[in-house]
Amino acid sequence: MKKASIILSHLAQKPQFRYLKQGGCYKKYISLLSAKWQKAIAFVYIRENTLFVALTHPGFKMELNYNKDLLISLLKQLSSFDEKCKILSATKVVIFLSKYKSLKKSEAPVITVPYNDELETPNYDIKSKDVELKKIFRQIQNIIKEQLK
Repeated sequence: MKKASIILSHLAQKPQFRYLKQGGCYKKYISLLSAKWQKAIAFVYIRENTLFVALTHPGFKMELNYNKDLLISLLKQLSSFDEKCKILSATKVVIFLSKYKSLKKSEAPVITVPYNDELETPNYDIKSKDVELKKIFRQIQNIIKEQLK
């Protein structure tokens, strides 16, 4: 029985699946960067000799704009040292903010029903001249007393 890694390596050799090789090289490229930049970069890809770098947060854009030369030189070094990644070459770098969201689980908002822990005691009196209102009020008091028992 063949292992999954053997099957995937055979598939990666076929020309229609050349993007599988590129995906692995992109992961290697990102892993060569510092830990701070690895968190900043959502994904990278190369199209028409341009390295596109998608960021997860806009705060990193200025810092990576100043280090475009470093990104290109690192890509050239990777392609010269790794035979599988020789297809990667770029002369320009474009840095943009991605709508990509991290796969980290965000906490769902907790929905609670407001309630009061204290029990009401029906020991109060109403000051009204209306006899009918006092009678209804006392009936409510009696109902509350019965529920507390």
